[in-house]
Amino acid sequence: MKINQFAIVPTTLADEKKELQQIQFIRQSDLQLSPHRLLRRLLQQSFPEVTSHEAADSKIANLLAADQLDALSLTQMSDDIKPLHIDNLILQLLGFEVGRDFQINAPEKITSKVNLPEFDHDALTNDDLVHAWYQLLITHTTTGQTFLDQLAGRGYYHRLKDLPKPLFFNGKAQPVFDTSKLIHEVAYVESSQDSDHDGLRDLLKAEITRPVESNQQSVPVLYTASPYNQGTNDADGDALTHNVNVSLTEKPATANTLGDSQPAPAKIPDPRVVNSHTKQADEGFGNTFDYSLNDYFLARGFAVVYAAGIGTKESDGLRTTGDPAETTSTTAIIEWLNGKGTAFTNRTSNIAIDATWSNRHVAMTGRSYLGTLATAAATTGVDGLKTIICEAGISSWYDYYRENGLVIAPGGFPGEDADVLAEETFSRQQQAGDYDRIKDKWQHQLTAIKDGQDRDTGNYNDFWDARNYRKNVKNIKADVMIVHGLNDWNVKPRNAEKLWRAIHNLPINHKIILHQGPHIYINNFRSLDFSDMVNLWLSHELYDLDNHAEKILPDVLIQDNASAENWQAYPDWGAPANKTTQYHLTPNGLSTDTSSQETVQFNDQLDKPTFQLYAKDNARWQQDLIKASSPLQGHRQFFQAPAQTDELVIDGCPILHLDVSSDQSIGLISTELVDLGNFKRLKPLPTTLARQAMALGYHFRKEDLREYELAKKETPYQLISKAHMNLQNRHALTQVDTVQPGQTYSIKLELQPTHYRLAADHQLGLNVYATDFGMTVRGNQNITYTLSLANSWLELPHL
Repeated sequence: MKINQFAIVPTTLADEKKELQQIQFIRQSDLQLSPHRLLRRLLQQSFPEVTSHEAADSKIANLLAADQLDALSLTQMSDDIKPLHIDNLILQLLGFEVGRDFQINAPEKITSKVNLPEFDHDALTNDDLVHAWYQLLITHTTTGQTFLDQLAGRGYYHRLKDLPKPLFFNGKAQPVFDTSKLIHEVAYVESSQDSDHDGLRDLLKAEITRPVESNQQSVPVLYTASPYNQGTNDADGDALTHNVNVSLTEKPATANTLGDSQPAPAKIPDPRVVNSHTKQADEGFGNTFDYSLNDYFLARGFAVVYAAGIGTKESDGLRTTGDPAETTSTTAIIEWLNGKGTAFTNRTSNIAIDATWSNRHVAMTGRSYLGTLATAAATTGVDGLKTIICEAGISSWYDYYRENGLVIAPGGFPGEDADVLAEETFSRQQQAGDYDRIKDKWQHQLTAIKDGQDRDTGNYNDFWDARNYRKNVKNIKADVMIVHGLNDWNVKPRNAEKLWRAIHNLPINHKIILHQGPHIYINNFRSLDFSDMVNLWLSHELYDLDNHAEKILPDVLIQDNASAENWQAYPDWGAPANKTTQYHLTPNGLSTDTSSQETVQFNDQLDKPTFQLYAKDNARWQQDLIKASSPLQGHRQFFQAPAQTDELVIDGCPILHLDVSSDQSIGLISTELVDLGNFKRLKPLPTTLARQAMALGYHFRKEDLREYELAKKETPYQLISKAHMNLQNRHALTQVDTVQPGQTYSIKLELQPTHYRLAADHQLGLNVYATDFGMTVRGNQNITYTLSLANSWLELPHL
């Protein structure tokens, strides 16, 4: 077990004593006790669930300080307290078991990575014990939280009086707010637009959960813009899903796929007339969308706001899938929280309600579409937005649904597109009375989205340009934390990497965390103190705490792919200054020292039964694509490098330079980079280690504990990266050229960015093919492609 902690704030002994007294763990008078009596006091404080010294002593006696010496006996003897005693006690309190996880006579030899205190002398003093217990409190237990957070979940803070709120320990907000008295209320925020053209500014439903203490003192806000918050129309989205078994067709040549003119700005109706003001909301709510990271912060003095935005149930407007109107819908909530917007207690009475409980410091959180809208909001430079934590967010919708002139599906969702997502999230549809008034406008809107997305060509056009947030990164004032999975084939890593590079030189603090998962949250991993990192970050950003979070947290943090529970800090990801190695494509495989003058071919058409099999079973197709002998022989070219003698850390965007021709006036090229060899690799999804193991507060919600583990069985390969290109877009994304049958063209195909440790004895493999059954259209067309190897190579960036 490796417990990696990156959110620990360095402290002095004087600060440790001050902080321990502030949380009432020790008193000033305790520092005058003998070391043995002080140790007993520290141990008693470590069992907050008991209310008497006798009950605490019975628990202390169950801890072993040394061979045949329990902890209670240690506190009652006169012999010196030794480092061995304290190490043994700390490890047991953290959840490690004697005899299984460590040996009682040599606790320092524990194989797990643990933040144990260090001593250079044998007889421990009071100062040593204070320091040791401070380190214990900020160290993660085997159940994925600091020992102090675990104590809080067992009632430590609940039993104390006169604690300051907020309360910080080691630079992080503590769970001292009362989650048994949370306020749940609804406000209807007025947006500065009329996206459904009814002559009134859009009203947007916001669901607020806040500590009762916020009635007396203002608190910062975590805001999650979730179009899924008010429900989804899954069946309607499925019915609208497009057929991907269609042919690739020739596109008209054009020098620029973008238009010259911008649409005229729409006239904005006047704001509603405010009849009166109140501090009391009209409406509450019950269960709602929950993100456990947000729940974690409710006990720590943060309010949480969810808003689904335009076109969702009990809000006005129409869904647009990521355009500027949705961005305006998102920032309207922030403007209200910042005291610059208007909200009402209900949809009709025009009684305004202010967010008096907000300290006007807002962070946006959430994954996927939620993180996408956080990025969109940040690119407006809206006041009050101090930071975003963008998890698996889209930075350009073209990079989600398209690639290099091709219609590309998010991994696992063939046939989804912007119109499908709009329909799925149009929850206004779920209220018959409201939908009856808006249905004609909605059908017109759906048609406009379908036409604008242009599945016929896959071109980057005005529709997609309006949904490219990276164009406006210069406006970002908020600090940015990006979290993304290196195996996320839904929102592909290019969205994170392009945003990371775009903000790199902005005068903001920016961090990025890359994990080995697909499209998942990581706030309940055992091996990483992610919630602590976010706590340190948000305490700094939203409470203005000078905890040096911007310096303590690594700029780049990456989970290793070749070993479990291993996270490494780096100065950058995909830095332009990285080294590169060229691998020539030859009939014998990938070579770093020899090239070839030969040509090779593959044909894209499969027999009907095989095509139908792969269309229904994309996983089978992916497996057969790698196999040396499979029905795909002759339908792809596979190049394999010799086994690595030393490990190679790929970092950035691999680039395939290819000389290719098609025997038709159309063509597409797909490629993937793989790690070959029968080895035990990380499982594709994290394992649930324990159910409901992580307490988010006292008598509050709990979270499962998860972790990535090495598989028990070997696997023959691991996908590293992919890329796709329409040969008509070989020169530029916005330029469409003709393809002359039989003519060779030089293309430069940038694969998805990665960070991948190719271990010794593993082999690098490169597949070049056409139809990608999981992502591209599947026309099963009789097209033969010829690769000229003399000018074809793979450019691999690495550390």
